[in-house]
Amino acid sequence: MKIEVIEKDDQYILNHCTKYLARESRDARHDFGQYAPGDERAAICEAWRFPVVDAHWDGSSATASYPYNDVTFVYDGRRAAPASVAVLGTFGPLHSPVPLRPLVFAGEPTGFFATTVRVPKGQVHTYKFAVDGVYALDPVNPQRTVLDNGEPWSRFFTDACTVPLSLSRTERDLLGRLVCHLLPFRLDENRRFIRGVYESLDRASRDEEFPLAYQLDDEVGTVNYIDKLIARQEQHHADDYHTCLKIIGEIMRSRFGGLDPATAPPEMYADLYRQMETEKVDGWDYSRYGSPRFFLLLLRRHAMTGAFVHPKHGGNSGAAGWMYLESRFRDTRDATLFDWRRALESPLGHSTDYRG
Repeated sequence: MKIEVIEKDDQYILNHCTKYLARESRDARHDFGQYAPGDERAAICEAWRFPVVDAHWDGSSATASYPYNDVTFVYDGRRAAPASVAVLGTFGPLHSPVPLRPLVFAGEPTGFFATTVRVPKGQVHTYKFAVDGVYALDPVNPQRTVLDNGEPWSRFFTDACTVPLSLSRTERDLLGRLVCHLLPFRLDENRRFIRGVYESLDRASRDEEFPLAYQLDDEVGTVNYIDKLIARQEQHHADDYHTCLKIIGEIMRSRFGGLDPATAPPEMYADLYRQMETEKVDGWDYSRYGSPRFFLLLLRRHAMTGAFVHPKHGGNSGAAGWMYLESRFRDTRDATLFDWRRALESPLGHSTDYRG
């Protein structure tokens, strides 16, 4: 597996470093409960942005560029001043670390090291830095996973990833039922529309217009979006989901005669939502989670965002959410008021200025 290194201008990388890494304050201002006491990442603004996962552009073809991301690994060497830094991971041969080069500004060294590699979309990878020959986790990236041998590695995933990272199969099934009731697609006529969007396309159209959209269900990929959201930028809300989904599963199972909560009728979920809004849920264990209403508001925000987000974030599968808005909002001449294709890169849309 050959690694393709992409040449990036130092200024491009330093823009990210300046905004997120080059702050002098060491206060734990960015800890929302996801870090252990004393973890230096709590002082980093939006540490989840590293490594930088960005759109790939080969300089000529949007269609050929779309299946890939440019992933930029950054190492802050201002304190230790290492002589060499490299990165190795499952995105390439583990026996061939990729060297990071020193970044320069106005002819002066900055202390930062970086390299950019091309990685296919829809993938999850683990990696480590080799700092002066010593292998270490990424000190910035909050994403970490423990392999079968017990070793911790840093982790990242590229756009349109559908590999489950945060939620178990049981949690995803239950979350799918919860989400379906919140989205506008749950009405019969809208569900038929969503099904028709994808089923009307032949195989060639699916591959050309909606690459990486592996499935289109009633919740249009929203569960996958939430799974990725709490794995990266809202990692501090992962415990909210694990705790509340367990409580809700127990409540629905007791109300549904011990059967699988994912198969309970919609009316039972509607009753549950009404109770969660009032903070008075029969059977809720308030010692484990004090505010069911807070979780309902959190779920609503994530569900609506996931249904209409750019598909690269894991939701809005097949751009079905945008197609729904396109058909829903029309002017007096029956022309759409939501021409989303004008603003999107090929092959999703036909903008030549935007690259995803």
